[in-house]
Amino acid sequence: MIGAAIQESHDSNTTALVVFGVLFALVTVLGFVAVRWRQAKLDHLDEWGLGGRRFGTVITWFLLGGDLYTAYTFIAVPALVFGAGAIGFFALPYTIMVYPLIFMVMPRLWTVCRAHGYVTPADFVRGRYGSRPLALVVALTGLLATMPYIALQLVGMQIVLGALGVEGDWPLILAFLILAAYTYQSGLRAPALIAVVKDTLIYVTILVAVIYIPSKIGGFGAMFDAADKALPERDPPGSLIPTGANAQVAYASLAFGSALALFLYPHAITAVLSAKSAQTVRRNTALLPAYTFLLGLIALLGYMAIARGIDPSDPNFAVPDLFLNVFPSWFVGFAFAAIAIGALVPAAVMSIAAANLFTRSIYKQYIRPHASHADEARTAKIVSLLVKVGALVIIVTLPTKYAIELQLLGGVWILQTLPAIVVGLYSRWLHRWALVAGWVVGMVLGTLMAESQDFAPTYPLEIFGTTINAYTGVFALAANLLVTLVLTVVLRHGVKAPDDGDETQPADYDELAEDAVYPSRRDSEPAPAPEPVA
Repeated sequence: MIGAAIQESHDSNTTALVVFGVLFALVTVLGFVAVRWRQAKLDHLDEWGLGGRRFGTVITWFLLGGDLYTAYTFIAVPALVFGAGAIGFFALPYTIMVYPLIFMVMPRLWTVCRAHGYVTPADFVRGRYGSRPLALVVALTGLLATMPYIALQLVGMQIVLGALGVEGDWPLILAFLILAAYTYQSGLRAPALIAVVKDTLIYVTILVAVIYIPSKIGGFGAMFDAADKALPERDPPGSLIPTGANAQVAYASLAFGSALALFLYPHAITAVLSAKSAQTVRRNTALLPAYTFLLGLIALLGYMAIARGIDPSDPNFAVPDLFLNVFPSWFVGFAFAAIAIGALVPAAVMSIAAANLFTRSIYKQYIRPHASHADEARTAKIVSLLVKVGALVIIVTLPTKYAIELQLLGGVWILQTLPAIVVGLYSRWLHRWALVAGWVVGMVLGTLMAESQDFAPTYPLEIFGTTINAYTGVFALAANLLVTLVLTVVLRHGVKAPDDGDETQPADYDELAEDAVYPSRRDSEPAPAPEPVA
C-alpha cells in the first residue's frame, strides 16, 4: 500500500512536470521567435529597449499586465491573506487608485520622452533640469529598487519548482540562462510576445480555481467562516477586516504609497514608453483595472487555503500546496507553468529597464559620452545579462528573507524619485540641488525607519503623544518634499542660486502637437509621412 502511494505521487509529479516543461518550452520558442516579430534593427536602444515605441493597445495591455502582476504577486498576496487576513487586500485599493494617477501623468511623460528620444525617466530628469547629478541619483535609485525585484521573481519560480519536487538550483539557473539568451537577442519584443501567453494562462488558472475550489470547501460562505475562526489564532493575530484606527491608517497609507510608487519603477515606465501613442497609454489605464479584478480573485486563494485546511511550513507555499491538494496533476503543471512564466516576463522587462538606465545615465554620461546608437544597444544587452546574473547570485547565495526585505525597501526608495519626475512634468520651480538634498533625506530616513522595524512596511511614528502607524515610504516622501520645498525657497529667493537650462519646451508636453505623433529621431531619420485621415 505504501509503495503504491509513493508510485502514485511519483506519477503525479511526472505528469505535472511534463505539462510544465511543454508550456515552458513554448514560451522559450516564442522568446527567440520574437526577434522576427515587427522586425527592425536591434542595434538601436529605441528598438531593443523599447520595441521601437510601436506597441498598440492590446500588446501594451498584455505587457503592462505581465510586467506589473508578477509571479511573486501570485505567491505573496494570497500568502499575506493566508497569514494576516484583511491587510493583504491593500493591493486592491492601491491598484484601483493608481490608474487615475497614471491616466493624468504617464501620457504626458510619454509625449515629452517621445519628442526628445528619452528612453528612461533619468533621461527626462536630465533634460528637464539640466542636471547630470540629479539624473544619476534617479537612475541609481531605479537600479537599487529593480535588482531585488528581479530576485523575487526567482523566489516565485523556486517555490513552484520546490512544490513539484524539483530540488537544487540548476533548474532555476537553466531557466534564467534561457531568459538571458532570448532577452539579449530580442529585447523588449520577447517579454511583450510572451506576456500574451502568460496572462492567458494566469486568467485560465484563476478562473478555474475560483469556480472549482469553492465546490470542494463548501462555498464562499464556508470559506469566510473558516478564515474568521483561524485568523485570530495567528501570531500576530489577523482578521477579516482591519480593526482599530492604527490598522486602518496602515492599510490606507500602504495602498496610497504603493499607488504612488508603482509606475515610478523603471520597468513600468519602460512598458509605458514602448506604446505607440499617448492615446494608447490612456486607453490602457481604462482597461488595466481588469487585472485588479484578477488580483482580488488571486487574494481569495489565501482564504481558500485556510478553508481547505492547508498547513504549509511557509505561508508562501499556501497556494502551491492548495493546488496540489485540490487539482489533478495535469492542471497543477498548467497552473505552476503559469506562475513560472509569470516570473519570466517581469524579470525580462526589469533587466531591460535596468540596462537602459545604466547605459543612458552612467555609460553615456560618464564613461563614453560620444557612444553611437550601436554602442548603446550593445552595452545595454551586456548589462541586461549582468543584472540577471546579479539577481541569480542574490537568490542562490543569500536567504530569501534578504531579497524580500530589499524589495520592501525598493518601494520606499523609488518613491523618493517622485518629486523630480512627476512634479517635473508640470513645473520646473523645484531647484535641482533641493531635489538632490530631498532625495538624500528621504532615502536615509526611509531606510533607517524600515531597518528599525525589521523591514516591516509600516512605521509607528509618535507625534505630540499620538502614534501614527503608516507606510514608511509615505513618511520618507513627506520628509523629502519638506526639505525640497524649503531649500528651493532658500536657493531661489535667498541666495539666488543659478539654475541650468531646460531643453524641453511647453509644446513637447502637448499630446496633440505634431511632435507627439511624429517625434524627432535621435539618429536623424526622416519622420514618416502622415497617413491620410479617413
